[in-house]
Amino acid sequence: MIITYYFVDNWYYECMKFLKLIASLGISFSAAALGSLATTPNIPTWYATLEKPFFNPPNWVFGPVWTLLYTLIGISLFLVWTHKTTKSKQRAYVIFALQLLLNTLWSLVFFGAHQLWIGLAVILALVMSTVYTIKLFRVHSKLGANLLFPYLAWISFATCLNIGIAVLN
Repeated sequence: MIITYYFVDNWYYECMKFLKLIASLGISFSAAALGSLATTPNIPTWYATLEKPFFNPPNWVFGPVWTLLYTLIGISLFLVWTHKTTKSKQRAYVIFALQLLLNTLWSLVFFGAHQLWIGLAVILALVMSTVYTIKLFRVHSKLGANLLFPYLAWISFATCLNIGIAVLN
């Protein structure tokens, strides 16, 4: 009886953990999907006409990089969510949601509204909120926090691109 209870209980725990992973990835990729609504139609049209800095990567690079980054963002959230702790995670979740909102907002402002300088303000707020997210996530999961560093590096690079494109156009 005890063995059966252990396996049923463990199976339930593992199923819940798996569902949390799926939910975390879903949250992350929902931001990607919303942002892509503004981004995708503007790449071959408006974005193609812009002057870009010499360090602008080819368009085909962005899809695989963002797919990897949104995966890491989702896993990071999952690691914090499933970490057992007595400390409150509320602030970490709020700031995480803020940075994900800013991530989506940047696509809407930069690509959707064609507002390069306002996009710069949004992406600077995104960088700051991501740094704060990393700080808050570190309390709950060092790995979860560390998984956000490639994202921080990429959005920092994107900030430089945003500046270069805004200056050139």
